[in-house]
Amino acid sequence: MPWGSWINEFPTGFFLTVHIAAFAIGASFAWMAFKHELALLGVAFSLFATAELVYMTYHLDWTVFLFAHTISEVLDLAAFVLVFAAVLSRVFDTRTTVAASRQ
Repeated sequence: MPWGSWINEFPTGFFLTVHIAAFAIGASFAWMAFKHELALLGVAFSLFATAELVYMTYHLDWTVFLFAHTISEVLDLAAFVLVFAAVLSRVFDTRTTVAASRQ
């Protein structure tokens, strides 16, 4: 028996609760980012929230595990890349602004 198989004994409601909470956090962060005109971060958190919805499709028996997991991982990876891009964008904008103000 593989390590961690004990998790299979948890009820489906537990996993749905975890994914609903993660979805709510992602959607809230997306809303705040868009509200503050941080489009890249807004899209990133929207992708994360969408990944949580896709994870839920498995627990609701609408899709198989590998399908839901693969799609969710791709969405999470895209979100991670966008967060990194948003941070770099802010860093380079700050450096450009500081350099311009010194001239």
